[in-house]
Amino acid sequence: MYICRRLVFLFFAIAFLLHAQGQLAPTPAVKAPVAPKTDPKREFRGAWIATVENIDWPSQPGLSTDQQKKELIKLLDFLQQAGMNAVMFQIRPAADAFYAKSREPWSKWLTGKQGQAPNPAYDPLEFAITEAHKRGMELHAWFNPYRATNDSKFPALSPEHITRIKPEWFFVYGGMKLFDPGIPDVRDYIVKVFLDVVDNYDVDGIHMDDYFYPYKIEGQHLSDAATFKQYGGRFTDINDWRRNNVDTLIEMLNDSIHKHKPRMKFGISPFGVWANKFQNPEGSDTHGLPSYYELFADSRKWIKQGWVDYINPQIYFPIGDRSVPFDKMLDWWSDNTYNRHLYIGMAAYRVGEHRKGKFRDDPAAIPDEIKYLRNNPRVQGSVYFSTKSLENNPLGLTDSLRDNYYNSPSLPPVMLWLDSIPPNPPLNFTATVNLKNTVDLKWTTPLLARDKEPVYGYVIYRFDGNEKVNIEDPQYILNIQYNDSTAFTDTTVEKGKTYLYVVTALDRLKNESEPSPTIAAILKN
Repeated sequence: MYICRRLVFLFFAIAFLLHAQGQLAPTPAVKAPVAPKTDPKREFRGAWIATVENIDWPSQPGLSTDQQKKELIKLLDFLQQAGMNAVMFQIRPAADAFYAKSREPWSKWLTGKQGQAPNPAYDPLEFAITEAHKRGMELHAWFNPYRATNDSKFPALSPEHITRIKPEWFFVYGGMKLFDPGIPDVRDYIVKVFLDVVDNYDVDGIHMDDYFYPYKIEGQHLSDAATFKQYGGRFTDINDWRRNNVDTLIEMLNDSIHKHKPRMKFGISPFGVWANKFQNPEGSDTHGLPSYYELFADSRKWIKQGWVDYINPQIYFPIGDRSVPFDKMLDWWSDNTYNRHLYIGMAAYRVGEHRKGKFRDDPAAIPDEIKYLRNNPRVQGSVYFSTKSLENNPLGLTDSLRDNYYNSPSLPPVMLWLDSIPPNPPLNFTATVNLKNTVDLKWTTPLLARDKEPVYGYVIYRFDGNEKVNIEDPQYILNIQYNDSTAFTDTTVEKGKTYLYVVTALDRLKNESEPSPTIAAILKN
């Protein structure tokens, strides 16, 4: 996920191809983007907020609590205005914490010194959850599972850092300390770290990035031979054992997360290429770095086994790319979703880049990808890396998202395998025109549905008096709220007009009730 490494990874992907086949594959024919559909009512629209190296937030370490809060509110306001309905908020970049209820020390990228708490004290994750929900956005807590440091400044680590407490759990690779995935105690520890957040915070999802075993560096070797000797068991091939180590952690996390909170979403954002077809007949027709062989990340297996609720592959390439064409990768993943959700990782950070190519020169590069993915019914949305890149609005990308593709509100897609029972509709819905020429909407909480789940939020729809009531069209969504308030004031009405209102209820997984009765409000001139 770290930008400069993305460029290194692309270099190695090309080098891998040259080694494997001797030359690059011929440039494939570029598929013409199909016409965009109307904005969907349900679509996952996310953005990563990266805290490692202060990529997105906070702008620098050691800001005051008030400055940090103001910066985060500004980011969330921006994402809301850009049409996003979810954020992937990085809370554990390197065995450290952006949250108070943690067994690991505070992050140096938050306060300037690892282990030093914010002053005045506050909980950044709790604050981020509250502010995201105020804006009708989900918050998924983003973890890096295995990275323990992001540099070689080991003397600066907190005495409470796990590398000091359990030094035998780590190996050094690329100048960084990494958890050894083959040690059972490591897996148990990582699960406990995740469950600290599952149990103590009102997050909507648990999210992991693409760092499993490290991306290869020329001339370096993984120092896990002793671990393999001790824990290899039935395995004769160390690579198969490494893949099994990662698989075991993913299965453990899935079981533990859903045992603690059955309706918690769990998703992973792997590197885009699982395996190339020339290596594996079940792979994609690509020539890129294969995560199955290079990172020992069998991401296809995780979704096939139902160990994740969504897969979010990072397809950071343009349509028609010579090595990893976006369209071919998306088609491959859509054929391998196994009835789980597929969200596409989009390369906002590459738009306007210096090197020659479609992302540098073509303002339609990302919009064409949106058109392409929206015409595949097995794709449920997008996630952009990263928020700062969107803020920079390269080649007008964010303007295009806001004005052309995300200009109507959207609900996240439902996960029927976690919860398929919608709430009952709200009761006693009324609309009152007040003296300020605004409309006060009120209702009462619906009766519990048969799963006894409390209502989590509401959606309010507004139509002009002569329009047909159609709650499947998102342009009529006036407000999405993730709270149990049973009142809303519409301040955007015009004198002399008649409006029709409908309200529906949402549960935690965003299942939507049947609509309330339609209520009219007539405003005088």
